[in-house]
Amino acid sequence: MFYYDLILTMPIRHATLHQFKIFDAVARHMSFARAAEELHLTPPALSIQVRQLAEAVGQPLFDQIGKKIYLTPAGAVLTVASRDILDRLERVTQELAALQGIEKGSLKLATLATAKYFIPRLLGDFCAKHPGIDAALFVGNREALLERLVRNQDDLYILGQPPAHMNVAAEPFADNPLVIVARPDHPLISEEKIDPSRLQDIPFILREPGSGTRLATEEFFGQHGIALKARMEFGSNEAIKQVVASGLGMAVLSASTISAELASGELAVLDVRGFPLERKWYAVYPAGKQLTLTTKAFMEYLFAAAHQIDRLPHAIAAPAGRKERSPTSG
Repeated sequence: MFYYDLILTMPIRHATLHQFKIFDAVARHMSFARAAEELHLTPPALSIQVRQLAEAVGQPLFDQIGKKIYLTPAGAVLTVASRDILDRLERVTQELAALQGIEKGSLKLATLATAKYFIPRLLGDFCAKHPGIDAALFVGNREALLERLVRNQDDLYILGQPPAHMNVAAEPFADNPLVIVARPDHPLISEEKIDPSRLQDIPFILREPGSGTRLATEEFFGQHGIALKARMEFGSNEAIKQVVASGLGMAVLSASTISAELASGELAVLDVRGFPLERKWYAVYPAGKQLTLTTKAFMEYLFAAAHQIDRLPHAIAAPAGRKERSPTSG
């Protein structure tokens, strides 16, 4: 390949794998600060390593124009080569770990913040059964996970809605119903089979644009010809729950995120026609990716342990404040 021919002509025999890893992070983020944060290095220490690699190559790797950096032609060539080197090293590590069984493997997992209510527990249980595994967990919003997915930074991604625009494998492993919540004293809480049109002018507290919950919410109300009245937007379920509990509006949330608030009486679920929205939790990875033995073992554990994930609480079937009809009532 061309880049191999070019690399062989460069005096880079003194470059280290550590420098390639640092360069790869900077090239992925196109930011020294973000690369330093990912690698837990100080920006000055990271810059020194990149400069030393550039000196070994004999050509500058980045141009800085204003506050932005850009790859030079040599940097673009080195990006492909460094990614190939690191990928091959990772495959060798995985193959050697496979020879020793999953007890010596590693697992990089990235999950939506919405799934933080059960994924850390399941991962902890899995690691307790396999104490030799080196596990890492990233928790973020959908945008952050899709960015990591594009860069193949993790072994597995937990999403509520697989990306339609990306070539991925997605395997559902548990239910993820969405419900509408409000304060327990909201006038609609005591009603049954509420028509969605009655929510037309009620303020909603929404997730940030692009989140799976937001997309599902907008799709449902759009199909019913309803334009939601958005009062606030948050990238955190915790913030949304607090605002809803204060009486500033209602929200659509995953049932897995509200068990504690239902039990404490801070929130209640509305009986709206069409809800709960039936969705799934998915284990997602790039199509064609060769899963490690450890990743396969965790996926099997995930499917087997799906029953541990909170189902619809009883309060969702009979929301707080709603009176049950007696057999003799009309």
